[in-house]
Amino acid sequence: MTEQWFYVGKIVNTQGIKGEVRVVSITDFPEERYAVGATLYVQDPKTDTYEPLKVKSYRRHKQFDCLTFENYHSINDIEKYKGRSLFVSKEQLSNLEQGTFYYHEIIGSQVITDTGRHLGEVKEILSPGANDVWVVDTGVKNVLIPYIADVVKDVDVAQKKVTVHLIPGLVDDED
Repeated sequence: MTEQWFYVGKIVNTQGIKGEVRVVSITDFPEERYAVGATLYVQDPKTDTYEPLKVKSYRRHKQFDCLTFENYHSINDIEKYKGRSLFVSKEQLSNLEQGTFYYHEIIGSQVITDTGRHLGEVKEILSPGANDVWVVDTGVKNVLIPYIADVVKDVDVAQKKVTVHLIPGLVDDED
């Protein structure tokens, strides 16, 4: 069985000379993902293999998550990972409260309106601020659906189906 990997961030640069890296994260759980002793996996895009890295320290600095890893003590040790993506395995995912979802559970879901109209498929999730925005590919154009209670009425992860209520102005039907 092939391991299933989930993207949590990207090493974008080094920080100082003592082996620390700057990570741009997409995880909702940085305290858990980057806890001392946690294991992250760095992908080698050439061989499509995943190398484990054990977190030695974690801190926030500006918009970055800054990490050091065990056995990487200087900039020279860690620099080879600059630009590489960080992942966790499916087994490392936390159980979520009811009504909350991982992005991978939503992406690929069919979106149906509460009137029965097939709108399209969720192809991406954006996190611009107060709430997530789901990008729905209608086959003609992308429609942006805010993840708010007035719009998203039901999410069936098992069936990969989302029911939405289209409020006025959300979808331009004049095309």
